[in-house]
Amino acid sequence: MKLFARLAASAAVMIGLATPALAERENPDELFFGILSTESSSAQREKWGPLLAAMEASIGRPVKPFFASDYAGVIEAMRFDKVDVVWYGNKSAMVAVDRAGAEIFAQTTESTGDQGYWSVMITHKDSGLTYEDVMKCDKTLNFGIGDPNSTSGFLVPSTFVFAKEGVNPKDCFKTVRNANHETNLISAATKQVDAAVASSTGMYSRLKNAKPELFAELKEIWRSPLIASDPMAWRPELDKKLKADILSFFMSYGRLGTDEEVAEARETLALIDMGPFVPSSNAQLWPFYEMDQIRQRMSIEADTTYSDEERTAKILEINTRIEEIRAAAAARPRK
Repeated sequence: MKLFARLAASAAVMIGLATPALAERENPDELFFGILSTESSSAQREKWGPLLAAMEASIGRPVKPFFASDYAGVIEAMRFDKVDVVWYGNKSAMVAVDRAGAEIFAQTTESTGDQGYWSVMITHKDSGLTYEDVMKCDKTLNFGIGDPNSTSGFLVPSTFVFAKEGVNPKDCFKTVRNANHETNLISAATKQVDAAVASSTGMYSRLKNAKPELFAELKEIWRSPLIASDPMAWRPELDKKLKADILSFFMSYGRLGTDEEVAEARETLALIDMGPFVPSSNAQLWPFYEMDQIRQRMSIEADTTYSDEERTAKILEINTRIEEIRAAAAARPRK
């Protein structure tokens, strides 16, 4: 009995210690907002500052920005409860959902009002290069590609350029450099790379406005199909009331208030090349899961290192996953 009593007392102590920690994870005194590394953190701090200040005033607690050197850093930060809300791209959101249990609650819109954007391939205007020239894959060119967790910088061009053409970038070019959108655009404009891919929004439009002399040096030679706009996601453990407050802010910002308040909010959103947010869920990722599988299938079909039996087996596995993804998407209730 004495042993039972000691164990019970010890358990009570552990529960007492664990409860505050759990409460802190669910309802933190301050929120950390993760921002993808599409450009320098100093530039992002300045541009995102007004939105985070408005969010802070709305939910009644401090909201602090969190930056990492690459997309994986923000994903891992959510996994280990270092960030509470994150602006993701669709590709990085896929990884965050799978690794960190991220829950999408909102989707961005473009400052133009569109709910999508494009991946673009660009060169220097005087390069004389065409898309066909770049895709000769003769290992004479230097190429800039995006972060491996970037949608427009990596997943989309990997699917609609390299997998479609049946080639591996490392086999095509003299060098392949992974960098954020800002670096890729500037590198192409200053001839540090011969061609690069980047997003058609965000840095692309900001470079046009902020550094028109650099933007004037670029030439677009390829544009992807339309990509759904980026998601906003939170940690699943957050308190329901806190989630409701966060959602209320995102759905009302730039929509509700006086004419002056709405105009000011729209100007703040324009700083980050966004318009008002719309509701969303993890269901917005289904097309990107399918895209990733199609990219892998195209790559396997073109890979001569597999035997016919191995290739057939791997393609069958991927086709099965694609059917599962399509079935799950079809079963999802529509908004």
